[in-house]
Amino acid sequence: MIRFDYVRPSDVASATQAAHVGAAPLPEVRFLAGGTNLIDLMKENVERPTTVVDINRLPLGKIEAAPDGGLRLGALASNADTAFHPDVKARYPLLASAILAGASPQLRNAATNGGNLNQRTRCYYFYDTATPCNKREPGSGCGALGGVNRIHAILGASPDCIATHPSDMCVALAALDAVVNVSGPDGERQIPFADYHRLPGDEPWRDNTLKQGELVTSIDVPQGDFGAHYTYLKLRDRLSYAFALVSVAVALKLDDGKLSDVRIALGGVAHKPWRVPAAEALLNGQTPSKELFHQAAARILDGAVGQGTNDFKIELARRAIARALAQAVAGTPQSQSDKRIK
Repeated sequence: MIRFDYVRPSDVASATQAAHVGAAPLPEVRFLAGGTNLIDLMKENVERPTTVVDINRLPLGKIEAAPDGGLRLGALASNADTAFHPDVKARYPLLASAILAGASPQLRNAATNGGNLNQRTRCYYFYDTATPCNKREPGSGCGALGGVNRIHAILGASPDCIATHPSDMCVALAALDAVVNVSGPDGERQIPFADYHRLPGDEPWRDNTLKQGELVTSIDVPQGDFGAHYTYLKLRDRLSYAFALVSVAVALKLDDGKLSDVRIALGGVAHKPWRVPAAEALLNGQTPSKELFHQAAARILDGAVGQGTNDFKIELARRAIARALAQAVAGTPQSQSDKRIK
């Protein structure tokens, strides 16, 4: 492992300032929270920070009411504490279900909410420094194109990168219209969740829209009444700990048998959680039916392209969207303890 400076600030201002010298940003500074992703990347020589800023002493671990009546999730609250928090379980069961679908109990106990948002892709080529990867080494090429790409993107990819975002929690947050609160040398700002992560384009090394030195302090989940009709359906190669091939978060309401306020977000298919408002609009005001669900799935997957060994994901996603919508309408969410799809 390379040498690096280690800083352990006690307040947010000091932490964000540690990423700057005067007005000049230091691109090789990394924030350390649970370390479940960063430490692995440092061990593999993928991340080579010159400075590691340990933020675990910062007062960012609370889960409390947000100003708008929703819920504010502290960036340093663990995934486990978030999933089992009484307010999350009661008011946002979709979020609790998505978190419990991810990783293992040991990892959820260590991983933080802010870290979950900012985890890097699990692409084979990104982790293997002997192979080309534009995300790891700009301009070197994308080894997954024409290579082993079973887990890779079918939507929103570019000629420079076909990696996917690995988070389950983020798929639910996208469906719930969450807002990310960040603090940096230029002050505080809020980022709508749809704008937080980005597609690869010609800058695949940029996973999100954070500016250098900015730190996620909390996540606001707006008020919503989706406790009766939701599901998080995750399809993977094995029922135990595995990343999604395709996952679907659905939350909706039923008014006199008609669909309303439908939310659908996909994971495992793109560089960011994938949501198509036009497909949701297609469902609103309609009577639920299998045919309607497949119409919405076709709209969501419009433009989907396989890369060879991941071609199956297109049909898998189509069926998963229809199944998830049926689960949500019936009020029978996917169990995250008995992971078999029924």
